[in-house]
Amino acid sequence: MTAVRRPLPVLLACAVVAALALSAWGPRDRTTWFLETVWVLVGLPLIVLTWRRFPLTDLLCCLLAVHALVLIVGGHYTYAQVPVGDWVRDTFGLARNPYDRFGHLMQGFVPAVLVRELLSRTSPLRGSRWLPPLTVCACLAFSAVFEMLEWLAAVTGGQAADAFLATQGDVWDTQWDMFCALIGATVSVLVMSRLHDRQLDGPRVTSSCSGAWSTGAGRTSTSGTRPLLP
Repeated sequence: MTAVRRPLPVLLACAVVAALALSAWGPRDRTTWFLETVWVLVGLPLIVLTWRRFPLTDLLCCLLAVHALVLIVGGHYTYAQVPVGDWVRDTFGLARNPYDRFGHLMQGFVPAVLVRELLSRTSPLRGSRWLPPLTVCACLAFSAVFEMLEWLAAVTGGQAADAFLATQGDVWDTQWDMFCALIGATVSVLVMSRLHDRQLDGPRVTSSCSGAWSTGAGRTSTSGTRPLLP
């Protein structure tokens, strides 16, 4: 398939690259900056390399760009010291900088759309009632894996990993992080699915979707538009 030329993804990619370059200038902790932005450093080139065969919807591109900016800001300042989080903490009398909680909400909200798009376009789950719960479960699994990576960083890095962990003295920080990701993924599935389906049905991605659905070994419809799963 020849990818449709679209200006929005290009503009978003340029904005993310510019923000990444700015964040690399004088971060508060260089190791934390790398650990927090490595998802952007790996993810953006991967999207570019696979774009011609698997172009993403505009909705997903926008959400991934926003998520990348959240990671970049957290990497530059460290999550516990992001200025806007300090302002929210002081304004509302909170016990901690809430930017880390917001980051984990986004860790569920945005990957939910990504998982939903991948499953809708590469499996017979499109339109199935199994798609929403499996999407949420995938996001929660990713959050758990991320927390294990943080645990590994704490074991290997000791106090040097405190800025990356951003626990801010909360012994339940791991549980709160996963709970925030669960909330984010659930809300995303509830509020974004209809808009996401309209974009998946658009001409920019329909051809690639129909190619994937047609390989469903009899489990998809012959028209290549909706699967026959319940």
